[in-house]
Amino acid sequence: MSSEPARTVAEEPLDDAEPAEEDPEAGTSRFGAPGRPLNRRSPFLFGFLFGLGVIVAYALFLGVRNAASILVLIFIALFLAIGLNPAVVRLRRWGLPRGAAVAIVSLSVVALLAGGLVALIPPLVTQTTELINNAPETIENLRRSETINELVQRYDIVNKVQSAVNAGTIGGALGGVVGGAKLIFGTIFNVLTVLVLTIYFMASFERLKEAGFALVPSSRRDRVRLLTDEILTKVGGYMVGAIAIAVLAGLSTFVMAVLLDLPYPFALAVVVAVCDLIPQIGATIGAVIVSLVGLASSVADGVVCIAFFLIYQQIENYLIYPRVMRRSVQVSDVAAVVAALLGVALFGVVGALVAIPMVAAVQLIMREVLVPSMDQR
Repeated sequence: MSSEPARTVAEEPLDDAEPAEEDPEAGTSRFGAPGRPLNRRSPFLFGFLFGLGVIVAYALFLGVRNAASILVLIFIALFLAIGLNPAVVRLRRWGLPRGAAVAIVSLSVVALLAGGLVALIPPLVTQTTELINNAPETIENLRRSETINELVQRYDIVNKVQSAVNAGTIGGALGGVVGGAKLIFGTIFNVLTVLVLTIYFMASFERLKEAGFALVPSSRRDRVRLLTDEILTKVGGYMVGAIAIAVLAGLSTFVMAVLLDLPYPFALAVVVAVCDLIPQIGATIGAVIVSLVGLASSVADGVVCIAFFLIYQQIENYLIYPRVMRRSVQVSDVAAVVAALLGVALFGVVGALVAIPMVAAVQLIMREVLVPSMDQR
């Protein structure tokens, strides 16, 4: 007989038995004991993490650079939404729901754009048609002019024009036409994109604000909320001030055009007002357009237009603009002028657009946060 003891049922190994649970006293788990922590001073680990950080930073740089044009449109739309939000808030105080208030403000902006186009397109079409119809007569008058004929013979203009008109020149002209068409359609696309994004931002403005405030510690949330509301109010004040300055420029141009009996004075006033909304370069563009119309009317009218805009722009840049911004945004005259110049030099038109609100925000933060913190030390 075998001397082995009989095995009981409890001693039999079970194939389906559960694995051993984690033993907190031993510090191990069913996957084994954890290894030693990584040596943070290891040259290999430091080099790997440093190289990974450089790669991620470069990838982010490439992404921002490739999406720069879209990011600029998003930034402009957000800025416009912040500037138009006070109008939405005012309509909500009158008892309108936010959706209706946003719809009214959006339709008002679209109506202003449409009104500007309606004022500009008819004179543009009429002037172009007149130019095409009068082209044969103009050419015939030039041919009969003794002075023109003498200049043509002296400088051999006919042969120079014939030599200049070749396949390469024609191809370049066609390429310029195609490039101009792309520029026009691209501008229309950008305007529509900014308009749609502005409407979306206005509709979800409060949700965006609350999402941003949720990232702030609760102990500082109320103070950050008050400071942010004040900054947004200053941005809205800047928008109102800019529109007031543009309307004043348009009215001044309308009066001058009526006094000089220029064609389409209302359209010229709209052009100047719309261009004046573009910081720094907009007023110059409007002045050039009106001056060309004045020169087409007569040399004297053109000279008067040029002199008018030279004087008016100096008054606007150094008297009207700083005073309006001081009242609406509460920024000093010197700060307004310096901020606009630095904004254009650093970031172009977008920099000029946000320069004064940024200065107002920095002044508010320094007055309410930095100065009290320094006084407590």
